[in-house]
Amino acid sequence: MIFGLEFPPLSHIVDWPVFLFEDTAFGINKVVLVYFAAIILTVLVFVLGNQRKLVPTGAQNLAESSVNFIEDGIIMQSMGPRGLKWAPLLTAMFFFIFFNNIFEVIPGVQMPGTARIALPMFLAIFVWFVFNIAGMIEHGPIGYLKHSLIPPGVPVGLLPIIVPIEFVSNFLVRPFSLMVRLFANLLAGHILLVTFAVLTAALWTTEWYAVFLPLPLFAVIFFVAFEILVSFLQAYVFTLLTAVYIDSATSHEH
Repeated sequence: MIFGLEFPPLSHIVDWPVFLFEDTAFGINKVVLVYFAAIILTVLVFVLGNQRKLVPTGAQNLAESSVNFIEDGIIMQSMGPRGLKWAPLLTAMFFFIFFNNIFEVIPGVQMPGTARIALPMFLAIFVWFVFNIAGMIEHGPIGYLKHSLIPPGVPVGLLPIIVPIEFVSNFLVRPFSLMVRLFANLLAGHILLVTFAVLTAALWTTEWYAVFLPLPLFAVIFFVAFEILVSFLQAYVFTLLTAVYIDSATSHEH
């Protein structure tokens, strides 16, 4: 406790009480509402981006530019033209993650949906199934295992060492790193914002220590701007790695 200030425990920062359907398995709290809002906003991007107006509106221009960014900045850079068939999936993934992230800095919400590990875990497992199934469809089950576990040109004597390493790297580390990277970055940012916001509120007083108020206040402003950037970057990195993993699984060049 500092100057009568008591920081909320971590469980309070990330755990929101259920306020609808409390006694059922479908209880709704603030985080669930963030998920719903992210889904609605993602669908809205597709609806606006698919309109065919002679004179596009500002919202339509923004949606079309956003979809073009996914195609040119992620798919073409990591997969090439053959990856354009994955554009709907990767676009939906990017915006769903971004909208979940950006709610961290929305007044009145201030909670990123990805700061709860369930969502990053679900997304990572989903990506794991996507790139593995895509690889099996492209190469066949046996061919895909050979493609994933046996690098070309490796001497037979090294296979007992290389195969386990490739298995852990391709089938275990990839989804785990996707999950942890997204979850840890957004949770850390959320805790930082809460910490400096609480400090700012505590120093908003007539006591002598109010002279320190500008320090946490400037920190809040800085971290809000920084977390907007992080929200975009983490959505971009997650989507880019998904594209890379799909391309690696379906490619005939190893």
